[in-house]
Amino acid sequence: MLPERKHVFRKRRASALIISMIFLVVFSALAVSLAAMSNTNVQLAFNQQQAGRALNCAHSGQEIVRYYLCGLTIPADVLPADRLQAVADGLQDAFTDDGVTNMSALYHPSMYTLTIPNVTLDSMTNEGFTAMVTFAGKFDALNVLVTGSSRQADKHVALSYQFDTAANPIFDYGIATKGPLHMQGNVGVDGYNESIEASVYIESSDALLALQMTGKSSIAGDVNIVNPSAYVDIASNSSVHGQTGAGALAHVTIGADMCDFPLPNLTEFEGYIQHTFHAGDPTSNVTLTNVQIPANTNPTFSGHATIRGIMYIRSPNTVSFTGNAEVHGVILGDGDLSNPSPDGYIDFGGTVDSYDVSTLSQEEFGTLTEHTGTFLLAPGFRVCFRGDFAVLNGVIAASGVEFHGNAGGTINGSVINYSDARMTIAGNTKLVFNRSGMQKNPAGFEPITVLKCIPDSYTEPSL
Repeated sequence: MLPERKHVFRKRRASALIISMIFLVVFSALAVSLAAMSNTNVQLAFNQQQAGRALNCAHSGQEIVRYYLCGLTIPADVLPADRLQAVADGLQDAFTDDGVTNMSALYHPSMYTLTIPNVTLDSMTNEGFTAMVTFAGKFDALNVLVTGSSRQADKHVALSYQFDTAANPIFDYGIATKGPLHMQGNVGVDGYNESIEASVYIESSDALLALQMTGKSSIAGDVNIVNPSAYVDIASNSSVHGQTGAGALAHVTIGADMCDFPLPNLTEFEGYIQHTFHAGDPTSNVTLTNVQIPANTNPTFSGHATIRGIMYIRSPNTVSFTGNAEVHGVILGDGDLSNPSPDGYIDFGGTVDSYDVSTLSQEEFGTLTEHTGTFLLAPGFRVCFRGDFAVLNGVIAASGVEFHGNAGGTINGSVINYSDARMTIAGNTKLVFNRSGMQKNPAGFEPITVLKCIPDSYTEPSL
């Protein structure tokens, strides 16, 4: 019988410790990994938050820039290549007028670039924006790139703006005069369709008495006076907006915003001159077609004078119509707007019959029939109406405009007085202004240039 064997089991000491260490290392690595992942997510979230804030700053900056750009008007005599300089000047003036001290417009002529340096929106979070404006195309549009920033994040948004023409706000008034207005007698200024057509604009920068209404005078619309120190004298029987006394004064604004008067430009008419009127030519019961009157001719037309096309009056000249004047077209005077001649005078002593230039035969007068919206444009000349009229078809603009006696009727347009001297409406005059369907930019005036935003041009470029 074999002897019984004994099995001896050796104890594996410290195995549990090793396994524990393994798990500890694994869990530690996992913990480190999760911590790193968490930090990365926090950083990503922070970066995304800053990018969002930067984009918001860019949008805010673009809205601010758009607000100011769309409120600008570019002077008519600015050349296309100089428009960006005019935009910079206009922006800087607007910032100053609004009391904005943290924005400025800097023009760099060598690069045709306008910049608005950093504008801080929130100093606590270091948020703000900058803007750069450049030409697009051949000086007919602008590109505006706004960069928004928040800490280290930057975002860009871009918009384009087109240079466009707009109607001058002066044409929104029945009467617009640089000098004060004096109304005396049984005088009325009414609107053909509604009272707003008879509104009056007065600058009166050199005279404190801006509006004087005596007798039974009336203005159906409102009155805007630019001179903040001006005052008015409205008789008890006179009215503004249908009201007298304190009610009339409620419709007079003193210290109103200034409007730019439209600049005359007669060059578009010179090519249509076909005939010249000479001293000694017949002046009674005559018909004049596309005629110019040389300086110092000083004719007096009696009987029934008919004008077809244009009458182009060279300065200085005194032209009088003692009888009836029938105008199928436009009367023009080429005087100096900044230095009117004392001898520049156009006088209508009798009835005036007016017909728009578009009523002429296109076969005979060609493209002249397209120069609509103006009845008389005579910078540097004084103009006086002393007879009545049924309708004057277009704007009347001169360096001095007066209505006396029984002058009156309907005016399809505005009356614009470029003179700082007093404008007088006296007698039994009643002017009725009809601006319905009025030409946006009447012939002979430089249009206003404005900036029009192009929403479809919006982009978020990555630079």
